[in-house]
Amino acid sequence: MATSLIQLLLGAVAFGTVIMFGCIGEIITEKAGNLNLGVPGIMYLGGIASLASVFIYEGSTDAPNKILCVIIALLSAFIASALGGLVYAFLTITLKANQNVTGLTLTIFGSGVANFFGGSLNTLAGRFEQIAVPVTSSAFKAVTPLSKAGTVGKVLFSYGFMVYLAVITAVITHYFLNHTRRGLNLRTIGENPAAADAAGINVTKNKYLAICIGAGISGFGGVYYVMDYIKGTWANDGSIETLGWLAVALVIFTTWKSINAIWGAYLFGILYWMYLYIPGLTRSSQEIFKMLPYVVTIIVLIVTSLRNSKDKQPPAALGLPYFREER
Repeated sequence: MATSLIQLLLGAVAFGTVIMFGCIGEIITEKAGNLNLGVPGIMYLGGIASLASVFIYEGSTDAPNKILCVIIALLSAFIASALGGLVYAFLTITLKANQNVTGLTLTIFGSGVANFFGGSLNTLAGRFEQIAVPVTSSAFKAVTPLSKAGTVGKVLFSYGFMVYLAVITAVITHYFLNHTRRGLNLRTIGENPAAADAAGINVTKNKYLAICIGAGISGFGGVYYVMDYIKGTWANDGSIETLGWLAVALVIFTTWKSINAIWGAYLFGILYWMYLYIPGLTRSSQEIFKMLPYVVTIIVLIVTSLRNSKDKQPPAALGLPYFREER
């Protein structure tokens, strides 16, 4: 029983880390008043960009440097994801396109591009082979000796560095949004862009920055999934898209607070994988358990709506285009 519980916790943390990055990035975007449903596509772009770049690097040298592999993977993923965010920002801010439609289009585009290049990389690896970047993957999966320090050490330290990076990012984002002038300006834009504009805050510039940086952070979820979760390979099974939608759901579950994403992401992981540790479940019962994160999110949405508490509501201008001439 104890062993099963530990395995469930380990799996939940790994699973939760993927969606935590996506959630944090989307929180930053939504705090600026933009609803980006392209998170799954952005995570796809981050995952394939990191894989392709380190695949080229590892193939170009006999002795790849692990630190350089990590830097290349993270940097290429951030750039590719931020570019995806830039496209979304241009369409929704400058051209005033519908945010929901644009986000969904970005998801379709990102998954299509990623799976095309993922399949191409598998072809380059050999007809019956699977692409692999073992050096980079081992760097991402490396754990400290503390993981062997009993049960507590195993639960707390049996993860690659991106698990801890996700937690740190959530804390920094919370501090930025609540305790810095730029963060408060961003929240003002999300609540009332006209008032922010009147106060001298550059609405367009801040929206662009929030969307691009948020997309870059979301892309790290794709990096973690590819490099750590599936050990430096590529799979065209739609898993990243599923995790991307869970990240969007997690934003609502956390009531737009990045600090809540830490425990919320792990709770989603426990709920999603719990069926593996319950004996005697049928296949249909297993699918019901996979729905639990969404069900919990719907319940939270209903409860917060009934309470009508201001601090648990989305930004007032979320999803609405801003026309300065109408101010």
